[in-house]
Amino acid sequence: MNIPANWVEYIGYFGSFLTSITFIPQVYKSWQSRSVGDLSIWMILIVVTSTLVWLTYGFAINSGPVIVANTVVLVLTLVLLYFKYSFKKQ
Repeated sequence: MNIPANWVEYIGYFGSFLTSITFIPQVYKSWQSRSVGDLSIWMILIVVTSTLVWLTYGFAINSGPVIVANTVVLVLTLVLLYFKYSFKKQ
């Protein structure tokens, strides 16, 4: 299957968009409830680490979709990490 290069980029950005929004519901719910007690700190740290690795890879190959998706996921995950340490235990 031979897809034109610009379509490959569009597909990459669409996948980037979908990946980027995966954490939005959790961040919103955590912010609304002011509770993140059920979130594993290990999961958050693994996501931060894997996202940093993907960002390094994205910059190395100069891939916009990889850079965009992982930048957004990193920011959202760091927000969850901030919530994890700033919201009082209930």
